[in-house]
Amino acid sequence: MAGILNRFKDIMSSNINALLDKVEDPQKMIDQYLRNLESDLGKVKAETAAVMAEETRSKRELNECTDSINKMQNYAEKALLAGNEADARIFLEKKEELSKKLVSIQQTYDIAKENSTKMRSMHDKLVKDIGELNARRNELKAKMAIAQTQEKLNKIGSSVNGAMGNMSKFDEMEAKINKRLDTANAMAELNSSNQGENIDDLMAKYDEPGNSSSSELDDEIAKLKAKLGLDK
Repeated sequence: MAGILNRFKDIMSSNINALLDKVEDPQKMIDQYLRNLESDLGKVKAETAAVMAEETRSKRELNECTDSINKMQNYAEKALLAGNEADARIFLEKKEELSKKLVSIQQTYDIAKENSTKMRSMHDKLVKDIGELNARRNELKAKMAIAQTQEKLNKIGSSVNGAMGNMSKFDEMEAKINKRLDTANAMAELNSSNQGENIDDLMAKYDEPGNSSSSELDDEIAKLKAKLGLDK
């Protein structure tokens, strides 16, 4: 029995919460650990059933021995009542023999009962641990799904931020292009303005004779007014 208890000591002393906190891949590790526990549970059940059967056998032997002692006591009393002291001595000797045997049977039963209690406790603890692990595994899978979704969102966010950085660079390029376009348009306007002045100067050149004729006409009118006395 000691070998059985030592073999499953690690199982019963395992801290599931500590295991869950340390694993790098919770889903795979928990699934594997659960399979191991299920396998161990099968072994524990078989061992527990054997120990419980031993307890039952020891208890039955103890009860049979006790019943036999009581019978020898009753037969001894009946023999004395019948006046057969010799027969009573035989029954009492058998009773004494069974009483000595009862001590050994009682010790065997006490050990079997203690072992059965320990194994049953071990079995119940393992069943409870497996149930808790199943619940924690489901929680972990749900959390893992959330974590994976968040990681994807983080990657998308990084891509969006990178795209926004590229947009900023395009804005700078657009500003430079607009500046060059404005400069080119201004230069074109200045060039157009200069061409207009040249044309005006050219037209004035051809307007000079007309201006001269008009001045001579004004002088002639002034002389005429002076002659007629109209300039007073």
